[in-house]
Amino acid sequence: MQTVLIVKGFRFFFFSADGNEPAHIHVKKGDGDGKIWLQPEVKPAYLLDFTAPEEKQIMEIVRKNKDLIIAKWNEYFKSTMGF
Repeated sequence: MQTVLIVKGFRFFFFSADGNEPAHIHVKKGDGDGKIWLQPEVKPAYLLDFTAPEEKQIMEIVRKNKDLIIAKWNEYFKSTMGF
């Protein structure tokens, strides 16, 4: 598990097996768990056990940091997959 960001208690990360899927980021805080697609647009795959305000915060954080997250995705999966 590769942590990319920790913001307001939300931990944003990749799983090492994620490289065969389109770019996305997972998020966890307490019992909440989610996955957000980054391309072709930022949109949730799922957000479970987050409140509506938390979901809004998550999406704002991901949109604000999209370029950084995609750069980290490319860096991580290129190195782990031998590209």
